[in-house]
Amino acid sequence: MTSDALFETSIPELNLAHRGKVRDVYTVDDAHLLIVATDRLSAFDVVLPDPVPYKGEVLTQISNYWFGRTVGTVANHLSGLSVTEVVSDRSLHPILESRSIVARRLNALPVEAVVRGYLIGSGWKDYRENGAVCGIELPAGLRLADRVPEPIFTPATKAAVGDHDENIPFSEVEKLIGPEQANRMRDISLRLYNDAAAYAQERGIIVADTKFEFGTDEFGELVLIDEILTPDSSRLWPVESYTTGVSPPSFDKQYVRDYLETLDWDKKAPGPELPEEVIQRTSDKYLEALDRLTDGTISVRSMSG
Repeated sequence: MTSDALFETSIPELNLAHRGKVRDVYTVDDAHLLIVATDRLSAFDVVLPDPVPYKGEVLTQISNYWFGRTVGTVANHLSGLSVTEVVSDRSLHPILESRSIVARRLNALPVEAVVRGYLIGSGWKDYRENGAVCGIELPAGLRLADRVPEPIFTPATKAAVGDHDENIPFSEVEKLIGPEQANRMRDISLRLYNDAAAYAQERGIIVADTKFEFGTDEFGELVLIDEILTPDSSRLWPVESYTTGVSPPSFDKQYVRDYLETLDWDKKAPGPELPEEVIQRTSDKYLEALDRLTDGTISVRSMSG
């Protein structure tokens, strides 16, 4: 493992519970998990073979920044424990500290809580086909990347590695987790998005859409888990170059998606290797997003170095 680009981790003293598209999850004890954000990158639900330097650190630091800002709206999974308290091997501490968290073990809900403020991605595809997204009708004549009249909650099913998330109507969420929990998830998600979009706008970033994940604690209360408002869970566009009718340039992995669309690839594993230029430009975009969103107060380069 290196601090420049980390594809996967190995922590012999802990049991690996799950290796996801980006994160390696280890069991600490009955109440806690160690979640490590690697530099793996997935596109079209396929993990690509080339890691992107600093990506995992950026995801962790942006998430932690937002968790701190949103704790008054909803509880989150952060335990307050540090990596050094749960990993005794000191040689791993410099590698893990800036890209890892110790989280409370919670019951994850089987729904992606997606909020869209603009028409892009699968939302644009749904709109073109039937004038609605997840059963929510929208005005006729909207263009690609247009802002919708007001942000909409467009949930999706969670997909396993290699599978694709699927948009579902709100009625399906009610069936999956119950009407009361579904309404609370929707209300919290919309509030989080609206607050974050206003904050990011002031820093030159449009939050086009984002997804939240929730779990429940032992009392059945909703808790925000996984990552929040990062370049991996959101489409982030620079205000100065935003335009409609095309897919705007972004701070997220859309740059990789756009490159992959130029290839003769069926969007199934294994994914193609990325040119060095694409890797570097993607890394630069992640770092710029962190710098803008945190007003330059966090530098993962200094953490790694």
